[in-house]
Amino acid sequence: SEAGLRGGAAGAAYTAAKHGITGLVKNLAVMYRDQGIRANMIAPGPTATGMGVDTRPDAHGPSVITNLIGANIGRIGSADEQAAAIVWLASAAASFVNGAVLPVDDGWSAV
Repeated sequence: SEAGLRGGAAGAAYTAAKHGITGLVKNLAVMYRDQGIRANMIAPGPTATGMGVDTRPDAHGPSVITNLIGANIGRIGSADEQAAAIVWLASAAASFVNGAVLPVDDGWSAV
């Protein structure tokens, strides 16, 4: 998640774990580059997946995440938007991309 790009109030263990994943991906990118293996990751921001978001049609919106992020983001992303970023990273169009951490968060990690 984008918690691997900055500090946050999610707790020290959570933030450290996310930074650890980021470091692991960067290490793998260097270690396996010569074998033609790329390692990249996305850093998803708030995403409507049903976890922390009430996605029922009659719901009053994504209350849990909205309460957490306040006014720092324009909208909450979809799982399809996260998947599109992953598909691009795995495609030939990203063949020279290695060791990248791609925020998919509508700019939330830039705030």
